[in-house]
Amino acid sequence: MEPLKPWMRWLLRFVGGYNLLAGLTMMVFYHESFKLLGVPKPQLMLPLQLVGILVGLFGVGYLLVASNPIENRNLLMLGFWSKALGSALGVGYVLLGKLPLIFLVILFFADIVYLPPFFVIMRRVYGLAGKRSADGASTSLSSGRMLHPT
Repeated sequence: MEPLKPWMRWLLRFVGGYNLLAGLTMMVFYHESFKLLGVPKPQLMLPLQLVGILVGLFGVGYLLVASNPIENRNLLMLGFWSKALGSALGVGYVLLGKLPLIFLVILFFADIVYLPPFFVIMRRVYGLAGKRSADGASTSLSSGRMLHPT
C-alpha cells in the first residue's frame, strides 16, 4: 500500500512550496506585508525574518514528508502543531485588537485550512508506521532473531 494517496502528496507539495514562498516574503518583502495589514512596521526586523526562515524550513519539511512520508512523519507533526498553535496565537491577537480582522483571512489560508488534511495524513502515516513496526517485530520473532541483542 502506498503511504500517501495522490491528493495527500499533492497537498504536501503545494504547502511546501507555499511555505517556501511565504518564508522568502517574510525575509525579504516584509515591508509589503505590514502595508497590507495596516500595522506599523517595527524598527527591528530580525524576529520577523527569523520566523520567515522557520516558515521556509517547514516548507522543506513538507516536501520531505511528500517524498518519504513514513520516515519523515515527525516533521508533519511539528508542522501540524506549529500551524495549530500559531493559529491560536493569531486569533488571540485579533481578539485583543492588536491585529486587524483581515489577519484572520491570511491566517485561514496560511494555516487553519491545512489542519484537517494534515490530521488525516498524520493518522495514515503513523498508522502505517505502526503496522510496519508490528510486522517487522513479528517477522523478527518468527525467524528466531532477537530484536535488541545484548
